[in-house]
Amino acid sequence: MSQLEKITIAPHLSFDALVGGQRAAPLVLLVHGFAESMNCWRAQVAALAGAGYRAVAPSQRGYSPGARPAVSDTSNYQIERMMDDAMAIVAASGYGEARFHLVGHDWGGSIAWALADRHPQRLASLAVLSRPHPNAFNRALQMPDGDQAHRSRHHKAFLEPDAADVVLAENAKWLRERWAAAGVPAAAMEEHLSVIGNKETMEAALAWYRARGAIRSPLGPIRVPTLYIWGDADDTVGRAAAEGTEDFVAAPYRFEVLPGVGHFAADQAPDHVNDLLLHHIVTYPV
Repeated sequence: MSQLEKITIAPHLSFDALVGGQRAAPLVLLVHGFAESMNCWRAQVAALAGAGYRAVAPSQRGYSPGARPAVSDTSNYQIERMMDDAMAIVAASGYGEARFHLVGHDWGGSIAWALADRHPQRLASLAVLSRPHPNAFNRALQMPDGDQAHRSRHHKAFLEPDAADVVLAENAKWLRERWAAAGVPAAAMEEHLSVIGNKETMEAALAWYRARGAIRSPLGPIRVPTLYIWGDADDTVGRAAAEGTEDFVAAPYRFEVLPGVGHFAADQAPDHVNDLLLHHIVTYPV
């Protein structure tokens, strides 16, 4: 089971978080992406807690009402700020400089790759859902077939000033249709909309894209044991980027393809994701 807690890392930075497991247990930090919320990890938090881990899944900067700096200053939403948040949440959860396991999806995957690049000594393991290594992603974007560029076209649309209104129009029709096509259960849709289904939160979520722009910074080779999970029905990440991720991991690496699973694997196939995560984390203890 999980419970909702608040984790404060600084004045005006208090994060809602789903938390499960005993405080003394090895930590697993799970970071969500867009368009979703911390609720995407409910099944994983419960499974990890049941297996003897301390699982913490924060509602990230902009998504938590208590950690929503002004969107007018896009520097508040640079990826470095989210990376700093993650490490501060680990410390505030009582783990100081201890090693921990890191799991990320979508934007949370981007943060996870970057943290593994910056702090490899702190991570016992890394697991990423959907989001390829940035170098593999950039390479795929430049391929002449244009497949990955087409899959990622919504990223540029999110930079438009009216993007929040478009995404939330007609009772969040754009989101609901995309989630439904990806096999996200109706109950999970409502949980996500309870967080991001209002303009203030959506503007903050989209500020992540506006702070980054259309370019993804390259990283070095990852030197942390890595599990990469990709559903072959993911409409945002093509096979070239997914399969190419292996080229940028200089550590034990496992690539798992989920047949027929879309972008939101933790919502669509929670039991399969749980099995893969637990096997990976047990294999590389802190």
